[in-house]
Amino acid sequence: MEAVNQLASTGTFRAVKEPLAFLRALEWLFAIFAFATCGGYSGGLRLSVDCANKTESDLSIDIAFAYPFRLHQVNFDAPTCEGKRRETLSLIGDFSSSAEFFVTIAVFAFLYSLAATVVYIFFQNKYRENNRGPLIDFIVTVVFSFLWLVGSSAWAKGLSDVKIATDPDEVLLLMSACKQQSNKCMPVRSPVMSSLNTSVVFGFLNFILWAGNIWFVFKETGWHSSGQRHPPDTMEKQSSSYNQGGYNQDNYGPTGGYNQPAGFGQQANYGQVGEYGQQQSYSQSGPTSFANQI
Repeated sequence: MEAVNQLASTGTFRAVKEPLAFLRALEWLFAIFAFATCGGYSGGLRLSVDCANKTESDLSIDIAFAYPFRLHQVNFDAPTCEGKRRETLSLIGDFSSSAEFFVTIAVFAFLYSLAATVVYIFFQNKYRENNRGPLIDFIVTVVFSFLWLVGSSAWAKGLSDVKIATDPDEVLLLMSACKQQSNKCMPVRSPVMSSLNTSVVFGFLNFILWAGNIWFVFKETGWHSSGQRHPPDTMEKQSSSYNQGGYNQDNYGPTGGYNQPAGFGQQANYGQVGEYGQQQSYSQSGPTSFANQI
């Protein structure tokens, strides 16, 4: 307990309160929901085939399928309503690519966000050293945002195809017995896919989280801090403006700004004849000639 209080007093867990670490914690939590609801799915449907000859009927045909949704490998037996002969059929479609891609992204996003949260809490100094950590974190965040968008979109399309391929009405069309009007074929139970719908929702929520976290990671990089600093030549421009203005030392010379109105660089007569009958001048040699006259 004392060790925990000491870490808290030194600010080790202060990063948890920052938006960056908080969003990372949400990312790995939402990633768990994403791959758990998709990768852990298993469902099934039930069909009924009532033949004209009741002894050949099968009122409970169960078809089970699960992740990664290689439906073409899901086989089931169905009556043909032609004696005791039965036929072996399989579902149509292979949707494993989009499902496995989605789950793979979720697993790697979970691992990275968890590792990043640990780094934020315990290794802040190493993370900010040489600005290498924030730059890598920024690039990875952008990449995962793109992957979440692509993976969620692909899996949404794949889930739509899975729903069509496992629709009981579509599966009944595969049976030869259901093509005869004398036989009655009907669905008994449809597959429940609420968890798969949830996985798509969490996929797009993860995209929003990762895309929103780009800004907070960008603020940790040197690119953001350098953009707020003054340019290195600001002071040089300010000093040059003082040199070009009236504060230049050359302005006190013969052609400077202060010489023109006061006439310190020219012959300025404030009277035709001075007190001693001589013309007085306020030029640079004026004080010397006045002293000589005295």
